[in-house]
Amino acid sequence: MSAIVAEAVSKTYRSGVRALREVSLSVERGEIFGLLGPNGAGKTTLVKVLLDIVRPSRGRTALLGTSSRQTASRQRVGYLPEDHRFPDYHTAESALLFYAGLSGLSPRAARPRAAALLAEVGLADSTHSKVRGFSKGMKQRLGLAQALIADPEVLFLDEPTDGIDPVGRAHVRTLLEAERAKGRTIFLNSHLLSEVEQLCDRVGILRDGELVRVGTIEQLTQSERTLQVTLSQPAGDALLGELSRAFGPATAAGERGVEIALERDEQIDAVIDFLRARGLGVRGLAQKRQSLEAVFLASLREGER
Repeated sequence: MSAIVAEAVSKTYRSGVRALREVSLSVERGEIFGLLGPNGAGKTTLVKVLLDIVRPSRGRTALLGTSSRQTASRQRVGYLPEDHRFPDYHTAESALLFYAGLSGLSPRAARPRAAALLAEVGLADSTHSKVRGFSKGMKQRLGLAQALIADPEVLFLDEPTDGIDPVGRAHVRTLLEAERAKGRTIFLNSHLLSEVEQLCDRVGILRDGELVRVGTIEQLTQSERTLQVTLSQPAGDALLGELSRAFGPATAAGERGVEIALERDEQIDAVIDFLRARGLGVRGLAQKRQSLEAVFLASLREGER
């Protein structure tokens, strides 16, 4: 059973804005799923529909096997919204205890959990400090602790590292990886493509309300059967010509590299045999990959066309 399901979800607001168009996806238990898209693509609307904060115009959503329309579906869910606000009279501890109470935790259970989470997100020294004195990064850390306070099975995080410095972002990544290792499912909205690339098991790209690509990082960034070979010596024009005639377009890549566009994966062995038969050593072999940023920008350009 998938942890998060959306089936043919569409949302058109009364203003006529069509925010989502037939979006279907599923997120498995214990998976970190990253949702990418430019501003206005519908990312936050999709999260709000999944959490029943916004009702879809059409389609069905479910959390942990229960329809999102039922309150019970959200009892095992933690949520960090984008640009959230805490009452600034709270301390870090009292804020967590307040949200723990809303989630049904007893004070006896909530207090040690709050202390452990504040230490986990790096706010142990600010336990009794007022939120009004927190930086944006500290508020984000507190927001993450708030999302985890009820020990949820599913986490929805909207820009969780917004305002956090690079060291803090690395710390949050480590924390989220640890939560995944516990079996927690994480649905992540982020504009930081490098962060998504490092952290997520699968990624979806939303454009104008449509889910245009979904896959693992490896699947999305793989260039179609372009083989990168590092040789023991530079490849001359004659060799490139022979490779092109035998297998497909071949070009030099760096001092001793060659890129070959293959038609079939089975040709890889033949390429290696071909090179060795000509006295060339193979020092490296890899399938060419794009960056996630290149894939993301290409998806947006396709929409413009």
